[in-house]
Amino acid sequence: MDYSDIQPLLNVYHRKLAFTDLKFKRYLHRQINWETRLLGIKGARGVGKTTMLLQHIKETFDNVDDAFYVSLDNLWFQNHRLEELVEFLYTHGVNHIYFDEVHKYANWTAFLKNMYDDYPDLNVVYTGSAMLAIDNSKSDLSRRQSLYTLHGLSFREYLEYEGIIALEPLPLEELLARHTSYAMEVVARVKVLKYFEQYLDRGYYPYYKEAGKDYQTRMEDVVQLVIDSDIPAVEETITYATRQKIKKLLMMIAENVPLEPNINKLAASLESSRDQTLKMLYWLDRAALLWLLTDKVKDYKHLTGPKKIYLNNTNLMSALGNKVSKGTQRETFFANQVGAVSMLLMPKQGDFMVDGKYLFEVGGAQKTFAQIANLPDSYLAIDNVEVGNGNRIPLWLFGCMY
Repeated sequence: MDYSDIQPLLNVYHRKLAFTDLKFKRYLHRQINWETRLLGIKGARGVGKTTMLLQHIKETFDNVDDAFYVSLDNLWFQNHRLEELVEFLYTHGVNHIYFDEVHKYANWTAFLKNMYDDYPDLNVVYTGSAMLAIDNSKSDLSRRQSLYTLHGLSFREYLEYEGIIALEPLPLEELLARHTSYAMEVVARVKVLKYFEQYLDRGYYPYYKEAGKDYQTRMEDVVQLVIDSDIPAVEETITYATRQKIKKLLMMIAENVPLEPNINKLAASLESSRDQTLKMLYWLDRAALLWLLTDKVKDYKHLTGPKKIYLNNTNLMSALGNKVSKGTQRETFFANQVGAVSMLLMPKQGDFMVDGKYLFEVGGAQKTFAQIANLPDSYLAIDNVEVGNGNRIPLWLFGCMY
C-alpha cells in the first residue's frame, strides 16, 4: 500500500474538512476528554457526530495530515482491509485516527480492541449508531475506552445555532432553584415562546438548516435508513420481514402517541410473538426513534413492557404523525430534553419521576397541582408561559439543560 492507494480517502477527508464551519459547536464538544486513547461517540443519525469530529481536527492540528478521518461505510473498503490502512498510516507518522460509522465495519469491536493493544501510542476516536451497546459486545472495550452520547439539539443550542442568543446550560438543581430569574433574563432579550414553537416543529436535528422545506422528507428518509441499515448492522440476525414489522410498529405508535401499550395486542397486529415485539420496541428506543417510559430502570438484557411510549422527539412527531396533539407534544419535549441528562421513570402519580426524586406534571397554562397535590418535590412544567414562579416552571426552560 502507498499514498496512491489511499488518495480517494484523502480527497474525501480534505474536502469535508474544507467545508467544516467552526462557528457553532455542540454541547458535547467541550465535555469530551479528547486526550483519551480510545474515545467513542454514539448518537442518532443526523445529530452532528461527523461535524464534531471534523471541527476537532480542524482546530487541533496545524497540519491536518497529522491526523486522518475516514468513514467506514466508504466503498473503498470493499477492496481494502482496514487493518492495512491503519498499519500504513501509523508507520507513516499518523498517530490520531478518526473513524466514522464504525458499526458498518464487520467485527468492529474486536478490531478496536486489537488496535488499542497493538498500537500503544495511537489515539483513536470513533463514532457509531445510537444502537451501540459496548457492554454487550464480544470484545471487552469498557475498560479501554471512554464512551459519550451525543443527543440532538437542545432548545438552548437551537437558539444559539440560529444566532438568537447564547445561554449557559442550566443543570436541573439550578433550574429548580432559580428558574424565575433565569427566565426573566432571557425574555428581556428574546421573544422566547415564538422560537420555542419553531423548535418543536423543526429544530432538533442540525440538518434542518440545510434541508429547508425538505426537512420532514429528510427525516422520513433518515428513519428508513436507521431501520434498513443501522439497526441490522448492530443486530445482525434481523431479516427483511423483521425490518418491515419494525416500520409497521413505528407507524402504529406514531399515529397513537402517547401509547399505553398492550404488548400482546401489538404482537397480534404484527403477527409476531410478545418477546419479539418487545425486542423491536427496545431496538427503536436504542436507535433514538422512540422513547419508552418504564417504571423501573431500563435493562436491555431483561426486557419488560413499557408503561408509555412516545416518539423520541417532537420533530419526529411532525414528520411521522398524522396529527400532533399539543398535550403529547409537551410531554414528548419534556421526556426528550430532560431524559438526555437525567433518569426518567413512570410514577404512580404525575407524568414523570426525574432522578428518583422530583415529580413533574406537564401541561398548559391552566394546569394545577390537583394530580400531584401534597406530594414532596413536585413541580408543574407549564407551556405558553414565559416566566414561572415557585414550583410552576415554564416548559421551554427544560430545553436549556444541555
